[in-house]
Amino acid sequence: MSGIESGDDAGMFDLAPVSLWLEDFSAVRRLFDDWRAAGVTDLAAHLAADPARVRACAERIVVLKVNARTLRLFEAADLAELTANLGRIFRDDMLDRHAAELTALWQGRTEFLSHSVNYSLSGRRIDIQMTGRVLPGHEESLDRVLIAIEDVTARETARREAAASENYARGLFEHSPVSLWVEDFSSIKRLLDEVRERGIEDFRVFTDVHPEFVQRCMSEIRVLDVNRQTLEMFMAPDRATLLRRLGDVFRDDMERTFREQLIDLWHGKLFQQREVVNYALNGNPVHVLLQLSVLPGHEDDWSLVQVALTDITARKKAEAYLEYLGTHDVLTKLYNRSFYTDELNRIERSKLRPVTVILADLNGLKVANDTMGHAVGDGLLRRAGEVLGKVVEKPSCAARIGGDEFVLLLPGVDAHGAKLVMEEVERLTDLNNQFYPGTRLSLAMGVATSLPDERLEDVVRRADAAMYEAKRDFYGDLAQEA
Repeated sequence: MSGIESGDDAGMFDLAPVSLWLEDFSAVRRLFDDWRAAGVTDLAAHLAADPARVRACAERIVVLKVNARTLRLFEAADLAELTANLGRIFRDDMLDRHAAELTALWQGRTEFLSHSVNYSLSGRRIDIQMTGRVLPGHEESLDRVLIAIEDVTARETARREAAASENYARGLFEHSPVSLWVEDFSSIKRLLDEVRERGIEDFRVFTDVHPEFVQRCMSEIRVLDVNRQTLEMFMAPDRATLLRRLGDVFRDDMERTFREQLIDLWHGKLFQQREVVNYALNGNPVHVLLQLSVLPGHEDDWSLVQVALTDITARKKAEAYLEYLGTHDVLTKLYNRSFYTDELNRIERSKLRPVTVILADLNGLKVANDTMGHAVGDGLLRRAGEVLGKVVEKPSCAARIGGDEFVLLLPGVDAHGAKLVMEEVERLTDLNNQFYPGTRLSLAMGVATSLPDERLEDVVRRADAAMYEAKRDFYGDLAQEA
């Protein structure tokens, strides 16, 4: 039986749940014969050379019949309306897909499959999967070709949405202003489970006894991906270089930090944050806020872990500077009076003895300020700070406790040691004056070393008295010279 002619076949054709088209390609077959006679052997190349040839083929196809599903799908009242508007249904890149179907027929194939986009008469986009088959007995003439069109719009829309969602997520990851790492902790999970199965309950004690376990866990981390900000933060030219040099990034105190991460994971804390120090590949420290999170759906195996590193280097520097300002005099770079008071009390409580206190007063500061300006006076104060700062080393300290008053706290230094310190101050003062011609630096100093059971405030008082005596001697000598 030729085509679809019997009552049963016609009924099934019309009731089919997919769009069916019965078409006549015989005019296309005749055009193929003409092209072959003209010497065409490669139809794909022939059509690509002139896209109008594809349209010429399409215009020769005659639609003989469509089913009800086709009319509903393309929103046509009947076959006449449908065929009158084929240009609105098959448009855009449809001709490119049609070229592949034509090539299949040229090559003698009786079936072809393609994915494309059609449009309803109202302009609604329809994603389709099209299957074509030359009906048996019509292989030579191609006058009966059955086309089945399946509406896959829902599937393709879901696929596009999934792709868009993936691209969106990838864009957020790649362009995040925070360093992001995607890592696989599944091997670490297995190691912790093995330790738990051995009956270990106190994991902190276990890692105290077996520090090599922490090192092994560190070596089991697999970095799956990092974003652009990570490369910029750690001064890496590319991912491969960064991953190859992870030992330069995570070093020094990082093992202790990772141990704390492991302990938290042991106790089921799958989201963590802490401040740590990493290093850029140029060696510079990078202070970061580390946030670790086992991603949802991977709580049982830890196969996907996101680590976010926020650069807080600037904040840490600001905090360090504020802390510095709280304990130091900005002009002289020595400790300030607040630090001196706290340190004096600390040494008092420690019972460390002997303790030597040297009080120093800058001679001639008022005269310098009055006659040459405060800039000269500030220069003298800075120079005093240079001298006194070089004399002491921890646990001793030098502090500016007033306008032109300084103190050296020397715990564990006896009277003989105090004498040596005084001599070193004088030597450095002379050296300083050689480098700064003009206004001379001069310090009036008083020293006192603690006696058994003597309170430090009394030692300070004795040093202060000795300093004022030295100051009177200095100005007395000036008066005699005048």
